[in-house]
Amino acid sequence: MRRTAALLLIGNEILSGRTRDDNIQYLATRLGELGIPLREIRVIPDIRETIVANVTDLRARFDEVFTTGGIGPTHDDITAPCVAEAFGVAWEFHPATYDMLKEQFGADFNPARQRMAKLPRGATPIPNPVSRAPGFSIGNVHVMAGVPVIMRAMLEALAPTLKGGRKVLSVAGVPRIMRAMFEELAPTLKQGAPVFSRTWHTLNLFEGTIADGLEAIQNTYPQLDLGSYPFHREDGRRGVALVAKGQDKEAVEQAAHAIYTLLKEKGGAPLEGEPPP
Repeated sequence: MRRTAALLLIGNEILSGRTRDDNIQYLATRLGELGIPLREIRVIPDIRETIVANVTDLRARFDEVFTTGGIGPTHDDITAPCVAEAFGVAWEFHPATYDMLKEQFGADFNPARQRMAKLPRGATPIPNPVSRAPGFSIGNVHVMAGVPVIMRAMLEALAPTLKGGRKVLSVAGVPRIMRAMFEELAPTLKQGAPVFSRTWHTLNLFEGTIADGLEAIQNTYPQLDLGSYPFHREDGRRGVALVAKGQDKEAVEQAAHAIYTLLKEKGGAPLEGEPPP
């Protein structure tokens, strides 16, 4: 019987359209090459109950389940504890991972970065040759980063351990036609309140440095959705983008100003908008 896989994309940024997912095509193609065809893809928000329910459902129905997103150091990175809950095990420090990250960060190994050293009990780390903080496998669930360059490195590290079948080839769809159809449909859709968004990004500043400050801003504006999104470009540029989003325009503006101030205080040079490709 052919082995099958499911993919769970976790992140509010994908559902909002802020981030274009670049992982699906790579994963689908690579898993086809490994003989584990991708049979289902779900995109879900950073909500504990939703993550737990989907992990529980998919791992019972597929041979392998892959997740991307939500394993960084910030307050909205909740995938690891949710997977632990889905398996009914503790989310705890993994000694070897803790020691590795402590050696890497030294005096900057703060509580936010220490979160990345916590795995579900019994999980096996997936190596991350790009930024060191690992993903993990537990049972038939494989949890990886959402940043494409890191996800691909993790998948390649994981690939030799996966039991595959016959190679599968696939082709892409036609986005141009879908977009034209949607534009025809849009005027007929019932609209709700608009969502406002502001984004700041900076180079050479990373999530572990701003995690506590961003959480404090989130606590000040609980009606908003604040997110932290690291970026790693192939030419070596690295940094973080912070987003404030919600239906209260004034609160979004205030939170965006607080984000700008936070980035400046942490030594960044914030620029408005998304980081360039």
